[in-house]
Amino acid sequence: MKRHRFEPARLIAGLTALAIGSGYGLDALGLWQAPGLWLFLALPAGLVLSGITAAVRATASRDTPPTDPPPLPHT
Repeated sequence: MKRHRFEPARLIAGLTALAIGSGYGLDALGLWQAPGLWLFLALPAGLVLSGITAAVRATASRDTPPTDPPPLPHT
């Protein structure tokens, strides 16, 4: 399996979508009375948090040097 680099912004966006979907699902099943406004506002809040996380990660990764060692010269 090909390894992918960790992207925290995608993790936050996915967890937000999972939480909203779970909230609406539980409300549809009658197991939880979901406050509609909170679920409606959770999507933009999660997307804003995801965007901020992506911007911070892009800024931080631009400032750090790559971790790969330089190639050895051929003799």
